[in-house]
Amino acid sequence: MNTSLYFVIMAGGRGTRFWPRSRTKRPKQLLDIVGPKSILEQTIDRLLPFTDWAHIFVVTETSQAEAIKELLPDLPETGLIVEPLGRNTAPCIGLAALILERIDPAATMAVLPADHYISQIPAFQETLLAATRTAQSGDYLVTLGIKPTFPETGYGYLERGKQLMDVNGHQVWEVKAFHEKPDRPKAEAMLKTGRFFWNSGMFVWNVSTILEQMARLTPAMYGELIKLKQFLGTPGWEKALRSGYEAMENVSIDYAIMERADKVLMLAGDFGWNDVGSWEAVYQLEPKDEQGNCLEGPVLILDSRGCLVHSPQKTVGLIGMKDLIVVDTPDALLICPRERAQEVKKIVELLEAQGKLELL
Repeated sequence: MNTSLYFVIMAGGRGTRFWPRSRTKRPKQLLDIVGPKSILEQTIDRLLPFTDWAHIFVVTETSQAEAIKELLPDLPETGLIVEPLGRNTAPCIGLAALILERIDPAATMAVLPADHYISQIPAFQETLLAATRTAQSGDYLVTLGIKPTFPETGYGYLERGKQLMDVNGHQVWEVKAFHEKPDRPKAEAMLKTGRFFWNSGMFVWNVSTILEQMARLTPAMYGELIKLKQFLGTPGWEKALRSGYEAMENVSIDYAIMERADKVLMLAGDFGWNDVGSWEAVYQLEPKDEQGNCLEGPVLILDSRGCLVHSPQKTVGLIGMKDLIVVDTPDALLICPRERAQEVKKIVELLEAQGKLELL
C-alpha cells in the first residue's frame, strides 16, 4: 500500500439528468443506477484492494452529507468533507488539497468522480497506480484520457502531444490541448487521427503541485484557501468555510488550472469507462431482452423494442413503443425518447422555475 496516496472522491453533483430517481438529497451517485450497489460504493470498492478507509475522502454538499454517512458507515468522520454550497470542481479540489496538506504535506491525491462506471477493474487499478508513480516522479499534473470507441459529442477531449516516458508498461504523453465537446463531423475527424482521448475528469498529482498551480493560476481562490488554513480543526471552521466559498469563483478544475498549466501529462485508459451521464447510458450498460428492452419491475411488453423501463412498484404496459425511456417513482413519472435523454435536466429546471421543490 502506498501510504502517501490519498483518494478524493467528488460526490456533490445533483444528477439532474436522472430525474425522477435522482433528487437533491439522494442524487444519482447514491443510487443503484447501474448494478446492485450505489455508484459511489462501486467507486470505493475499486480502491479498497490497495488502500484503506483512512486514505479515502469524500467531498459532498450539506444536503447529501447525512445520506453519505448512512451509505458509508466505515468512512471516518474526518473522511467526509462537506462543502457549504456548490462551487464546481476547482474549489472542491482546492479544499481537499488544503485538508490533505495538513495531514501529510508529502501527500499524493488521486481525484475521482463518484458517478462513473468501470467494467474492467484490474485494468483501471493498474492504470491508476501507473498514474500515481508518474505524478510522484515530478511536479506533474496527471490525467487519464479514455481511448475513444466512437465519435462521442457529449465529452470533452484531450489531445496528446509527444511521449515522455513509460511507467509500468503505460505510455505517458504530454497533453497538447484540451478541446470542448465537438460536433459530430469534428468528433469523427478527431477519432481518425488517434491523437484524441475522452476527458475522464480523473486526476493524480502531489498536493504541493496542485496548490502551487492554484497559487499561480487562480490567485484569488488560492488566497481564500490560505485564509482557511488557520481555521482547520477549530470551532470557527464552518463559518470561515462558508465565507470563503461564497467568495470563490464557480469554476471547473479544467478551466481554472488544467487548460493553462504546464507539465500536464496523460495516460491512456482502456478499461470499460462510462461517465453514466444519462438514462441512455444506463440503457447501454444494462442487460436487455431479445427485443433490446431493458426492464426493471412488473413490465408487460407487446411489439416494443429498444425501451428502458424502471418501475419497481407499478405495473407498466407498453404497446408498439420504440426507443422509449419510462421511469416511475412514487411521486413522479418520466417518459421521453431515448435520443432526448440529455434533456431530462430541463424538466428539473422547469420544476425549479415553478417552485416545486418537493419534486427536486
